[in-house]
Amino acid sequence: MSQTDPAAAHCPAPVPPPGSRGIDEILAAARTRLDRLDPEQAHLAYRAGALLVDIRPAAQRAAHGTVPGSLAVERNVLEWRFDPRCPARLPQAVGYDLPVVVLCQEGYTSSLAAAALQEIGLFRATDVIGGFAAWRIAGLPVLGPTPPSRPSVLAPPATAGRASR
Repeated sequence: MSQTDPAAAHCPAPVPPPGSRGIDEILAAARTRLDRLDPEQAHLAYRAGALLVDIRPAAQRAAHGTVPGSLAVERNVLEWRFDPRCPARLPQAVGYDLPVVVLCQEGYTSSLAAAALQEIGLFRATDVIGGFAAWRIAGLPVLGPTPPSRPSVLAPPATAGRASR
């Protein structure tokens, strides 16, 4: 006897529009264009001059750590920062032959991001298989994570010494 979700039986998945693709298909297509690097290969590429670009949100970098020397460019502005035609580009975005290695937490978003960089002409863009998690497991250099800030036991609370009214 198979177990099925009773809610799924009453709420069938919507029929996708003609010509649309699911995220698994989009990811697979993006990866066919990339020469993806394992963490060790990415580290060697970085040491040889490639830009290692961490696209994770600041909160994720703080929670999990960072790669020393990586350039933090969050995903939502990546194309604008690397398009050599764009006035909002970074100083490093000087041409289309720029070796860019994109890093996310687990290696999914980075594949889509690297493919997007290729679409704007950065043909050497790629990503790290397994992302930051695999980088850390491989024992490559990392900083952090940043511990959560806690109030100092030496400083009194901001309300100390105030009389309540």
